[in-house]
Amino acid sequence: MRNADRTENTRALLLRAAREEFAAHGIAGARVDRIAERAGVNKQRIYAHFGDKEQLFRHVVADALDELSRAVTLTDDADPGEYVARVFDYHRARPELLRLFLWEALHYGDSPLPGEEERARLYDAKTASLSEALGGGVPEAEVRLILLTLIGMAAWPQITPQLARLVLGGGGSGPDPERLRDHLVRFTRDAVSAPRNDPPDAP
Repeated sequence: MRNADRTENTRALLLRAAREEFAAHGIAGARVDRIAERAGVNKQRIYAHFGDKEQLFRHVVADALDELSRAVTLTDDADPGEYVARVFDYHRARPELLRLFLWEALHYGDSPLPGEEERARLYDAKTASLSEALGGGVPEAEVRLILLTLIGMAAWPQITPQLARLVLGGGGSGPDPERLRDHLVRFTRDAVSAPRNDPPDAP
């Protein structure tokens, strides 16, 4: 194996191991030695590739977001209901990204995130695509509110499965995910197709 290939393989192993560790324990609770052991490399490789633990977390989140962006797209002609379904399916199959977001929120609070401007551009692009999918003419501020609502609807039942179980029932197995998914799709289509009143003037 060439040095470049070996380096890239080591990096991929570390990111995969770190994603599992951070999703389980957060930034403060994650252990560099556990990450190195899981990846099967010397822990000095972590510092060589990523710097400190916080920089590693930043790379893990960026890598997970890139994966999400490739798997779940929102094109100009997309059906917003289908977008919600794809977000729901993605997070149901890969719950670690939502856990990373929760740990990130606990760690940084209201402080700016590392690389926040770059990450915000991802949602700028999604806002533009959703605006086109809604037929244009919707104020950008409202489109952003709609986008946040769509993501929240798709993600929240999986962020707090205990709340979904308490509200929807289903016993120890929780609510039927297919029924919940279908409801979210119908709800989204009804909501985005309903006439929208002009937002009230700011006080």
